[in-house]
Amino acid sequence: MSNPPASSSSSRVTFASLTYRNLGTVKKLNSVLFPIKYSDKFYQDIIAPEVEDFCQLIYYNDVPVGNICCRLENNKDLYLMTMGVLAPYRSKQLGSQALKRVIKAAASHSKPKIRRIYLHVQVSNADAKRFYERHGFKEAGIKEDYYKKIMPRGAWILERIIDSEDKQDQEKPEL
Repeated sequence: MSNPPASSSSSRVTFASLTYRNLGTVKKLNSVLFPIKYSDKFYQDIIAPEVEDFCQLIYYNDVPVGNICCRLENNKDLYLMTMGVLAPYRSKQLGSQALKRVIKAAASHSKPKIRRIYLHVQVSNADAKRFYERHGFKEAGIKEDYYKKIMPRGAWILERIIDSEDKQDQEKPEL
């Protein structure tokens, strides 16, 4: 069963759950967005029903321009595996909207109750680190040799503890 794209606060931005029908689009986006090739198992895992709220395609004016993919771990953590938006569509708050959607879904999830969201960011990607810090993530450590096929190999481990306030849509007005 395929869900229609869900509209966000901006009428030009919509989100859709990942399905067999749009998996080719996700693969194509990932080949452009990320320096590594993901396995067939990765793509099977991101269309599992239990991660439907945490794996989404991002559309801008009905054009697929990015995605966010997470997996549940240890019945309490949500691991953000990938999030990317095509370069011409960055600085349009698309990544922020996608991340806020996942945070809200994680806070509302009850079986299991999600305690935190965490991710790895390559140590050379200070812009990505700042992006996540603006969304309440904090550095929890550094994992040496996390990346095997790209340099530098180190990764920051960033995490955000989920609390009840995250259930509300916390849109802050721009000043």
